[in-house]
Amino acid sequence: MAYILIADDDELIAELASQVLIDAGHACGWVTSGEETWQLLNNRRPDILLLDQDMPGMTGVTLLRKLRGSPEFYDLPVVMFTAMSGAEDEAQAIYAGAQDFVRKPFDPRGLTSRIHRVLSKRQNQARHTDLRTHLAKSSGMIREPDPSLRRFI
Repeated sequence: MAYILIADDDELIAELASQVLIDAGHACGWVTSGEETWQLLNNRRPDILLLDQDMPGMTGVTLLRKLRGSPEFYDLPVVMFTAMSGAEDEAQAIYAGAQDFVRKPFDPRGLTSRIHRVLSKRQNQARHTDLRTHLAKSSGMIREPDPSLRRFI
């Protein structure tokens, strides 16, 4: 079970998506603006964010860029959720740092499948690693211990 936050200014869509994901065994909450999303994220980190690309005020893409530039949320999995239909919109979302893209109206099985795919990719990773540690590991300054070199006492 994962905790999923849905950010969509269309309350009906947010409620439908929430119900589909709850029926799939996840815990869900939803908000209707980018500003509310940012506030809620600072109170409780979800396992994944389903983010509407085109919301009034702070758009989904703007929020996604803010997340990717944040030491706390740079690694938060995000699936963009939108009624936009152009390949350019999908490319913009992926370029901004989304892990996947779901078009509205959505197919319930397709939505759960994409959410499960993103979650399964992160299954063997820590839920969150602070940015300094991540950068140190990525640059080789910190090395992970080799499990094959363990000695048993």
